[in-house]
Amino acid sequence: MTHTVPAANDGPALPVDLDEAAHRCLVAGFDGTASVPHTLKRLIDRGLGGVILFTRNVRDAEQVRALTDELRAIRPDLLVGIDNEGGGIGHLVSAGAPDVPGNFALGVADDTELTARCADALAGHLASLGITASYAPVADLQHHPDNPIVRTRSFGADPGLVARHLRAWITATEARGIASCAKHFPGHGGTVTDSHHDTAVDPRTYDELRPDLEAFRAAVTAGVPMLMSAHVVFPALDPNRPATLSRRILRDLLRGEFGFDGVLVSDALEMKAIADRYGEAAGARIALAAGADQVIVAVPHLETTLACRDAVLDALRTSALPEERVREAAERVRRLAERYAAPADLGGIAGWDARAGMAAARRAVRGRPAPRPVPGAHVVDLFPPPHPALNWGGEDLLTELRAVDPAATGTAVTEAPADPAALVAGILRRAEGVPLVVATSDAGLYPWQARLRDALLAGRADAVRVSTGLPEDGDDLCSYGRGRVNLRAVAEVLAGR
Repeated sequence: MTHTVPAANDGPALPVDLDEAAHRCLVAGFDGTASVPHTLKRLIDRGLGGVILFTRNVRDAEQVRALTDELRAIRPDLLVGIDNEGGGIGHLVSAGAPDVPGNFALGVADDTELTARCADALAGHLASLGITASYAPVADLQHHPDNPIVRTRSFGADPGLVARHLRAWITATEARGIASCAKHFPGHGGTVTDSHHDTAVDPRTYDELRPDLEAFRAAVTAGVPMLMSAHVVFPALDPNRPATLSRRILRDLLRGEFGFDGVLVSDALEMKAIADRYGEAAGARIALAAGADQVIVAVPHLETTLACRDAVLDALRTSALPEERVREAAERVRRLAERYAAPADLGGIAGWDARAGMAAARRAVRGRPAPRPVPGAHVVDLFPPPHPALNWGGEDLLTELRAVDPAATGTAVTEAPADPAALVAGILRRAEGVPLVVATSDAGLYPWQARLRDALLAGRADAVRVSTGLPEDGDDLCSYGRGRVNLRAVAEVLAGR
């Protein structure tokens, strides 16, 4: 006898095993730290493939472990994942996440053993929390100076350098029993648009895209178990669809040419590059048909996840989405879960090197000639507010400088001031008689930073210039990221430590 589940809408019921397969193709975000919402429990009961945690789900380490235990008590093969890149891109600050500097600083240090130690620290911490899927590392090459979203999340622009650090990261993460995920295939580093906010297009030719593709090929060769697709249109590869929805890119290129047989997961469907043009529900159906194995619905509103699920089920009923495509995808997810879903035994988790991140950050910062120390400096830290989709723990340069130089003072500015002249005049008054440090974070993307910096330098030509994003012409120091250890490494140089 064939068992079926009732249809959500008008139409024939689906066999239970096909309904379960469809649910395996979904990864859901949710709200709360202490209990699993009833709607999410029902989704997990029916075979939900995974959940993704965010800062909204994290209070402390003990709470996170209790939450992951509760999730797997509902279904032991549920994958529990999180974005965990390091360098300030992560959601586990309050759960004691190890401080690592982020990919660009690791690429500048260019010591794969150090990269492996940083990846091991992050993966060991995840294992201790019962999280076994890490949506990292970023495999994108940072090409375009105006790219707004990759930047210091990338290991760099050279495909050979990126490839060797990807291998080190993936291997170290695998050794901890954590599933890594290289992203965002086939590369987001050549765009000038953030796909969180709008449609992103990379206009380069196929030959120009080859270095980006080679970085992902290296990740596949290294055995990465997951890849995440980019919501980016590549006219040279498919002029009509973003990669997440493109059969040419996902099936023909990634599966066919690269031979990748791991789990291909979409970036979050609520990002505007998908949601505004296609809608999340249609995006889920099209992505799976194109070759994705799982689609992420990261928003905590489970109604959006249900709408995506229903669109997939309806497409199966009408054969708009082939049954064999969903079963193929679900089987890949099943194999991934069999390999990684079981949480680690806390008693068997070896410690990780808590000093690796600081060592890497120092290596990056001290790789260039350093300015003279400026004890007792007044620091002006100019930086944008945190990206809404990427966590940022509130790190600032003054806090890190005062930890090593209590005499330091400072001013933080996170948006264009209403009266720039008055702000500049006030800072120059406060900095009279003491060294002045002016720090910017990707000032090329935020003209208000460049204007304030230049006005301050006009009044204090002796000021020390610091970049806390990508390096810029004229800077005296660069942290290569705004993670806590990045900023501490700069602070130590300023304080002469």
